[in-house]
Amino acid sequence: MATGAYENDKRSAYPLTKMNFLVTVDTVAGTAAFSEVTGIEATVDVIEFRQGNSGSLAPVKVPGLVKHGNVTLKMGYIISSPFKTWIMECVSESRGQMPRNNVTIELIDINSGAPSSLVESPVGTRQWTLTNAWVTKYNAPDLDAKNSDVAIESVEIAYEELIIPN
Repeated sequence: MATGAYENDKRSAYPLTKMNFLVTVDTVAGTAAFSEVTGIEATVDVIEFRQGNSGSLAPVKVPGLVKHGNVTLKMGYIISSPFKTWIMECVSESRGQMPRNNVTIELIDINSGAPSSLVESPVGTRQWTLTNAWVTKYNAPDLDAKNSDVAIESVEIAYEELIIPN
């Protein structure tokens, strides 16, 4: 077996850490740094029915609608960024048509290269794409003069479809 193949098998045996990830929004230039992403999920409704002439008392189960929960992004408070402009466009009362975008969340394998190279040319090992996403909720950071923690704001994003390409 070639050494390179052994290294690839060895690396794939370890689970990915969840602390290295990138979030990008299609039409939003630049980047925003997030400390946490939660709520990526899809659920298929179960529809139960029983035909009247069935010999069984148990219902038949068939798949129904696919539903998606909202995704929450938490980030350190920053004064201005293109991502923040998108947030404001979504939650503004005078927004007009809802600005929808595709949001890609990418889990990064730090073993595939130096961490400094990830920002310039990310090598995603697992990604989730939220299609037609928009900001449905914004939470400003808690303000407390007795505390020196980083100000964390959160954004809740609704979306129509979850795509898991790899």
